[in-house]
Amino acid sequence: MARIVSDPGSTVRALRSLVIFVVVVSGALLFGCQMTTRVDAGHVGIRVKLAGSDRGVQDMPVVTGWVFYNPLVEQIVLFPTSVQNVVWTQSAHEGRAFDESITFSSSEGVNINADVALSFHIEPSLAPKLYGRFRLNDMERLADVYMRNTVREAFNDVGSKLPVQDVYGAGKSRMLGEVTQKCRDVFGKDGIIIDQLTINGTLRLPQNVMDAINRAMEATQNAIQSHNRVAQVEAEAQQAITQAHGQAEAARQKAQGDADALLIRARAEAQANEIVRLSMTPAILQYRALEHWDGKLPEYNATQLPLLTFDLSKLGTGMNEATRQKTLEKMLEQTKPVAPAGSTIPQAGAARDPAAQPPPAGAPAP
Repeated sequence: MARIVSDPGSTVRALRSLVIFVVVVSGALLFGCQMTTRVDAGHVGIRVKLAGSDRGVQDMPVVTGWVFYNPLVEQIVLFPTSVQNVVWTQSAHEGRAFDESITFSSSEGVNINADVALSFHIEPSLAPKLYGRFRLNDMERLADVYMRNTVREAFNDVGSKLPVQDVYGAGKSRMLGEVTQKCRDVFGKDGIIIDQLTINGTLRLPQNVMDAINRAMEATQNAIQSHNRVAQVEAEAQQAITQAHGQAEAARQKAQGDADALLIRARAEAQANEIVRLSMTPAILQYRALEHWDGKLPEYNATQLPLLTFDLSKLGTGMNEATRQKTLEKMLEQTKPVAPAGSTIPQAGAARDPAAQPPPAGAPAP
């Protein structure tokens, strides 16, 4: 029966080879992990050379994704590029637990305290320059030191040119705009983009200054109210004057209208009387007298039948028959009514002259 005899030396060599393989693979994996890193979204990677002639911060930032580098001579620093928000406030319930509010002075030297909020982000292409200057990629530390000092200096620079009443009142927005522009000019050189700079809440002033401003504002409001009352009284007075003028003008127009109507009526009556006077003839006058005679004769009358006779010369026309007839026709032509479109009105000249009308049957001849 055959007998298998194992070689102790070969077993040791196999085990040694396996251990070496495991060590090499583990070392390669460990070294490979140390040579790669990932740049997440909202960040930018900055390659820093630790050795060699070109050591230092590289000008070109690394975009997002997996990055391979040599950890022996290189370093990848991650820099956030998303919007950062920081608040410097007096309240212990917002921001830090201690007072971080900003105090600046007005042109009179009055200290003004304010809670300030700042929103900013880093321009990715300028991130290497910002890191090379401050050697920081912690935005909170950068904001608490460098940026806070810059904002405070801008507030002092702009506020020192304005009186406290303007800073507390209508000039607050203008002041904030100028401070924001100054901060943008300074931070923009380092790749820090200011998105928004605001003053949270109201400005805090010394109590005596606050009382003086309130009194001044109250006096201003009282003056405005007084001016408004005066303007209202003036407006009401002007309205009453205008109304009185309107009523007087209406009364004058009515009186003028009544006078014009009376004058027109008088002129019409005078013209009608003149037409009647010019149209009178002895025959017409005697005919009109017969129309109103009741047919009774006087009881005591020894003369012939009394009939009314008229002397036309006593009517006062002062003109002969031709002239009278011509004047009468002219006046009748002036008083002729205007005919509407599509209608006909008998002409005044076509009217029958009462003198041409024959007396009724049975009437005595003139």
